[in-house]
Amino acid sequence: MKIVSVILARGGSKEIPSKNIIDLCGMPLISYAIKASILSNVSETWVSTNCSKIKAVSEKYGAMVLDRPDDISGDKCKSELALIHFIENIDCDILVFIQPTSPMINYKDINKGISLIGKYDSVISVYKKHWLPSWGYKNGIFKPIGWNLEDRPMRQDVDIAYVENGALYITTSHAIIKTGIRSSGSVGFVEMSEIDSIQIDSHSNLELAETILSNKNGN
Repeated sequence: MKIVSVILARGGSKEIPSKNIIDLCGMPLISYAIKASILSNVSETWVSTNCSKIKAVSEKYGAMVLDRPDDISGDKCKSELALIHFIENIDCDILVFIQPTSPMINYKDINKGISLIGKYDSVISVYKKHWLPSWGYKNGIFKPIGWNLEDRPMRQDVDIAYVENGALYITTSHAIIKTGIRSSGSVGFVEMSEIDSIQIDSHSNLELAETILSNKNGN
């Protein structure tokens, strides 16, 4: 049973230019995902990218690189297109898909997810979130989402939500080819803390991650 990881890291990010290799506490962002993967039970760590700079950084930190065509690397292209391209080019039985924008992911999270395959068809990473009243605004109307003002629920009476944090997806190559989606069949989960679930999608996310990592490192 060959277990391989892939980190999808296209070039051309808009809100944070060169986001996947931006400096985070002295290391490029993608290196955190690469390090976690290399320390885990996967047999190979790959990066799929269309960017020569990301390729060079990824190889420096020990990942193998698959060149991804530009036509499946746009900001509106679904990740599944790159995953299918990867499976068509790299032999594997179990695919561990790690996001480069999740610097807090740990090799133990990856190993726990791998151990659940067999019991479940797919595994995702999540964090636990208690209910808070949410509101929506559309066409000039501001109204509650999923609750009403006349019957406001108590927090403890609402089921806890498990929020997909986007850090980790694990499934079989057969399932992705068959279904075209990253999570299919019975789905298990690896729970991470809400802090460790941070995704780097904005400058404020980056600043928060720097603070968290600095505190973890004792700086």
